Amino acid sequence: MSDEQARQPARDAAAEPLLRLEGVVKSFGAVHALRGVDLTAPAGQVTALVGDNGAGKSVTVKVVAGTYLPDKGQLHWEGRPVRLRSPRDSSALGIEVVYQDLALCDNLDVVQNMFLGREVTKRGLLVEDAMESAAMSTLADLRVTTVQSVRLPVAAMSGGQRQSVAVAKAVMWNSKLVILDEPTAALGVAQTHQVLELVRRLAERGLGVIIISHNLTDVFAVADRIAVMRLGRVVSEGPTTATDVQTVVEQMTTGVAA
Repeated sequence: MSDEQARQPARDAAAEPLLRLEGVVKSFGAVHALRGVDLTAPAGQVTALVGDNGAGKSVTVKVVAGTYLPDKGQLHWEGRPVRLRSPRDSSALGIEVVYQDLALCDNLDVVQNMFLGREVTKRGLLVEDAMESAAMSTLADLRVTTVQSVRLPVAAMSGGQRQSVAVAKAVMWNSKLVILDEPTAALGVAQTHQVLELVRRLAERGLGVIIISHNLTDVFAVADRIAVMRLGRVVSEGPTTATDVQTVVEQMTTGVAA
C-alpha cells in the first residue's frame, strides 16, 4: 500500500471541519499581524501551516490557543461559533498546543511532566500507580517505543524522545486538535522520521493536527493539506497532492502561485 492510499481513510473526515477561522484580524498597535485569515483544520487530517517569518503563523496559533483575542472575525469549532478568551477556554474544547520549547521540566520524569498541574490525588496524596499506568497507556496507544521508561528524567532524553513525551502529554487529556510548532526543529534524520510517524498516528486516531514547519520536505512527507501564509493572510489552502515545493515557495515569497 502506498503512503497516499494509507492516508485516504483519514481524508474521508466529516464535511464540517473541526476548526474554521473566518476573516480573523489581529493588530498590535500599528502592526497588522493578521489581515483576515481564513483557515480550516479537519479532523483526521494533518494541516501544515507554512510561511516566512512574520507571515502570521504564530499569531494565528495563539488566537486558536486563546492567548490572543481577535479584533475581528470568527472562530468556528465543530460547526458552531466560539469565542476563546483564554487558554483554559481553548483547552476545554480539546485544543492543545505543543510549542517549540516543549514546556517540559528537565528535572522531572515522564509521568511527572505528563501530569504536571493535573496530578491525580487521593486524600491529599499523589496516586503514583494510576498516573504511571495512564502515561504508559498513552505512549503505548501512540506506539511510542523510543521511551524505555516513564520514570526516566526528561533531562536524560534525546530531542526525539522529548518531542514524543510533549505530544503524548497533549493528547492524553481528551484532545481533539493538536497544534505542533516546529516539531522536527534541530532533530536528526532518524528522530525526525520518528516524530513524523507520530504526527501521522495522531491523524489516524481521528485527531485534527496543525503543524507549523519551515521544513517543506517534512511538510510534504506528513501533511494532507497545506495552508500558505504571507503578510497576515492565507494565500493558498488545499490538498498536498494539488501542489509542489516550488509552488509553495512562490506563494510564500510573492503571494501568488508559480
